[in-house]
Amino acid sequence: MMDWTDRHCRAFHRAFSKHMLLYTEMLTADAILRGDQAKLLRKDDCEHPVALQLGGSDPAKLAAAARIGEDWGYCEINLNVGCPSDRVQDGRFGACLMREPDLVAECVSAMRAAVRIPVTVKNRIGVDDQDPNESLFKFVELVSETGCNTFIVHARKAILAGLSPKENREVPPLNYPLVQSLKAAKPALCIVLNGGLTSITQAEDALAWADGVMFGRAAYHNPALLGEVDARLFGRGAIVTPDAALDAYEDYMARELRAGTPLIAMTRHMLGLYQGQRGARLYRRIMSEDARKAGAGLEVVRAARAAINRAEIAA
Repeated sequence: MMDWTDRHCRAFHRAFSKHMLLYTEMLTADAILRGDQAKLLRKDDCEHPVALQLGGSDPAKLAAAARIGEDWGYCEINLNVGCPSDRVQDGRFGACLMREPDLVAECVSAMRAAVRIPVTVKNRIGVDDQDPNESLFKFVELVSETGCNTFIVHARKAILAGLSPKENREVPPLNYPLVQSLKAAKPALCIVLNGGLTSITQAEDALAWADGVMFGRAAYHNPALLGEVDARLFGRGAIVTPDAALDAYEDYMARELRAGTPLIAMTRHMLGLYQGQRGARLYRRIMSEDARKAGAGLEVVRAARAAINRAEIAA
């Protein structure tokens, strides 16, 4: 989710649910240690609870970055060992680290020693020619010995040689039963299922055995599905409609506009809000094209919303 789940996206998604845990895009330890920390780590109070997702393979750097993340008020530090992109592999982090569970354990141990908040791991079931029946269990066994007890498991292998990042999210088959067997073998661990989930009903089915579920691109492209999270998965609160979420997000957008944030920085995350509804195409065009114009403000958002309302009335 690099370049996607920035602070504006997270504030928008928070409008749908008070209780779900949000994650940042993956940030490298080097970027945090050498870059503009305020730009990278700034967040709004409305986002909480939110976890900081890190990428890297140097224990000392990851520990230092985790400590900075804790200082910035994040509630969890997550080490990403699942991303298959080329630039991630070139930096020796992400899914390629599934081949080096001892190094991952060393990294997690260093991070846990540096912070008081939980340190978790997001991983694949294996990579390339690994046998997931062996690689997943060996990986979790070694890393859990550090005291890490939460693993967010993307239930696909990553094919690092030959498949693009997009293909790695779609081509390798999902293996939910393997993740379920991991939970059965390690009942004391918190096992969160990730990969291929596109509906709340699927999430409910998985929660019959998993400790949690993670939505990624499905929630980004169709954020309205998050409106059912609190009511159906947490049993607290009512279903949040797209209109209600947009009402709630307007206050945030108004604050950011006054602070000089371009409207397009926020509306780019909202294009799928009315997916499948009449008027959605015009809504997307207004939100993507008019929001780019100099001085664009909330009138653009209201015009896009009016397009949806007109289409519903006409129907």
